[in-house]
Amino acid sequence: MKLLSIRLRLTAWYIAILVGSLSVFGIAAFLAMTKGIETSVDESLEGQAAGIEELMGRVLKDEPAQLQDELREHGELREQADFSQVCDQDGHWIYRSRLMTSHDVPVPAATSYSAYNFDAKGLPLRVLVRESNAGGGRYRIQVAAPMDDFYDAIDRFKWVVLLLSPLVLIGASAGGYWLSRRALTPVDQITRAAQEINSNNLARRLDVPHTGDELQSLSETLNGMLERLEASFNRITQFTADASHELRTPLALMRTTTEVSLRTSRTVAEYREAQEDVLAELEKTSSLVEKLMLLARTDAGVESLQRVPVNLADCLREACNDGRVLADAKQVSFNENIDSSALAVEGDPQALHRLFLILIDNAVKYTPSGGSISVGIKRSSGSAVAEFQDTGIGITAEDLPNIFDRFYRADKARSREFGGVGLGLSIARWVAEAHRGSVEVQSTPGVGSIFRVHLPLLQA
Repeated sequence: MKLLSIRLRLTAWYIAILVGSLSVFGIAAFLAMTKGIETSVDESLEGQAAGIEELMGRVLKDEPAQLQDELREHGELREQADFSQVCDQDGHWIYRSRLMTSHDVPVPAATSYSAYNFDAKGLPLRVLVRESNAGGGRYRIQVAAPMDDFYDAIDRFKWVVLLLSPLVLIGASAGGYWLSRRALTPVDQITRAAQEINSNNLARRLDVPHTGDELQSLSETLNGMLERLEASFNRITQFTADASHELRTPLALMRTTTEVSLRTSRTVAEYREAQEDVLAELEKTSSLVEKLMLLARTDAGVESLQRVPVNLADCLREACNDGRVLADAKQVSFNENIDSSALAVEGDPQALHRLFLILIDNAVKYTPSGGSISVGIKRSSGSAVAEFQDTGIGITAEDLPNIFDRFYRADKARSREFGGVGLGLSIARWVAEAHRGSVEVQSTPGVGSIFRVHLPLLQA
């Protein structure tokens, strides 16, 4: 089922709201007009009844026998048709006008209401009833007014509204559709521009209308999204290129070594040496592939960590035990300064061990023989701060912002010499951030570097 376009849906909502508004307006206007007419007629009838009551009080006081004649004369002198009648408390008629008689308007049994509508043989009347004490007696006065002309005016108003409403709706619908189309034209332009952007021109951006409205916000948001996509795409492209480059070299070495060993006859020792070379390259390649797989899993969000309470001091001591072996093999002095108090964090022990060992291995790798490495940990403002200081070759100010990028190596020649591929620090940063922490670095070329890992402590 094909959904309606936004233009048609906006127009449909506009028509629905307009229909509801016109309906409410028409009903309210009809009721207000009817109520206004009835109120005006009631006020006129109240005046007539008051006049009759005043006349009866005066006549009954002076000449009671002339009451009927006076009432008849009073009715004949009125400019409008006389709809009035008077009876005593027993229901005997004192006076009854010709029109009241011809239309046979009865006296109501009770007078709990003062005005009501009455259909007198097809003629709609508005009747007002008033109780009066005049001359020592109780009388019931009724006056009425024909409502046919008023109701005809109301009917004409009703038909005008009913007949004009479709025309108003048609005109308003056309106007609403035109307005929605005009309002959504910039959205169509944004859509067309966005459709033209693909992997070959991710650097292109949408034109931002400086209108200060939702369209400007939408364009800026889409441009921000395109910037993030371009950055991600460039990272993926660079990552793929770097991974291909790093894998091509060991594969080429293994293939060359194998071809050379098979091409000519060799001694057992020479074959063994060739196999050892291939095995060394395989180990390096396996380590590289493992790191690549880890980073790929982290990018996909499928690499999960086990969250358990961990004594960070004990975890660092274990990493130092492994790191001391690396330092001794290179004749580098290794010092520990680990706080004896428990520093509990919530995290993955293996991942944290790997984080610490990466930084220790990095320090050993770039510290020449005879240098020193110092590792310590302490509590600071609700966080544990692990510090790794070395007297190595250091990092230049230009390279510091990039050392955590994948495959980035400040000195390509030295990195190949030391066996690095530029993934360790990327993994270290991911582990720290996965534990709601961070890694920072200070370095001076020729003096050494200090890496600090901040991890939030587990609250008691």
